[in-house]
Amino acid sequence: MVGTQLKWDEYATAWARLHGGFEPRAATPVVRGWLRLAYHLGYLLGRLRVSPTAVTVAGMLICIAVPVVAPRGQDGPLLAAGIVLLAAVADSVDGAVAVVTGRTSRLGYVYDSVADRVGEAAWLAAFWLIGAPGALVVAAGALSWLHEYVRARSVSAGMREIGAVTVGERPTRVVVALVGLLLAGLTGLIRTDLAAGTITIATAVWVLLAGFGLGQLLAAVRRVLVDAG
Repeated sequence: MVGTQLKWDEYATAWARLHGGFEPRAATPVVRGWLRLAYHLGYLLGRLRVSPTAVTVAGMLICIAVPVVAPRGQDGPLLAAGIVLLAAVADSVDGAVAVVTGRTSRLGYVYDSVADRVGEAAWLAAFWLIGAPGALVVAAGALSWLHEYVRARSVSAGMREIGAVTVGERPTRVVVALVGLLLAGLTGLIRTDLAAGTITIATAVWVLLAGFGLGQLLAAVRRVLVDAG
């Protein structure tokens, strides 16, 4: 399998096919750079015969470490932010390994989706442990879960495209978790009680973006399925 690994252009074409036609070569420089990084790391791990599932499991375990370290001391949120970044890299690389080595599967997609939801729950648990209100944390998790559920059910109902790239997508949640923990850590170094207020604001931003993104997705799904019907 090592000798059959995909080059970048072949990888980009395959990746677009698996992501509702979203073309990585036409993405913004930041997104394109991130995807190229995932490709190169995936290519390397593929040559080392590391399986996509192994990377998925490693990423999920990394996420679970976030609520463990986040509430520990003033520098806990800063360390947690670094772990979220590492988890985000793993989340991109597992799919890259699968595509590069031609090992994509429906079961792997299920594993990846479950790992994503577990990871986000762990990040939100860290928000709560630092001081975000429980009700706000639950709302953030529920809206994000509903976003993914609507898209999955829409595909089952016959939608054959991504529908819409909303402001509540998985990359947005990664950024909110990363920046929220980073800012909570920095403000906590100034004054301990500021960390809770900062992470509460980050949770509120998560809720707002998730809610608006869900609205965007519902509108797009309705348009696609009505036109198709």
